[in-house]
Amino acid sequence: MGEFHKSAKVSEIPPGTSKVVQVGNTPVGIFNVGGNYHAIHNTCLHRQGPLGEGELEDTTVTCPWHGWRYNVTTGECLTRPGARVPCFEVRVEGEHICVKT
Repeated sequence: MGEFHKSAKVSEIPPGTSKVVQVGNTPVGIFNVGGNYHAIHNTCLHRQGPLGEGELEDTTVTCPWHGWRYNVTTGECLTRPGARVPCFEVRVEGEHICVKT
């Protein structure tokens, strides 16, 4: 049972982009997919690369370090089936994107 934390402003993450934030002790990548926001743990399972700094194409982010790919809506690793990073619930409150951890 977590709580929502104001993590970014809507204006900071245009469609097709992402932003890395720290929510408590958790590094989180927030992604804007066609106006819908999704949040996953920012750490790649391969070598701990920063997923939120990767290239986003549709719902897939590619880790900038070694190219591992993840679905930002589910956290599923597309490079290594069966593996996944944690996802976090997101809601928009006015101009704020809030992430539940």
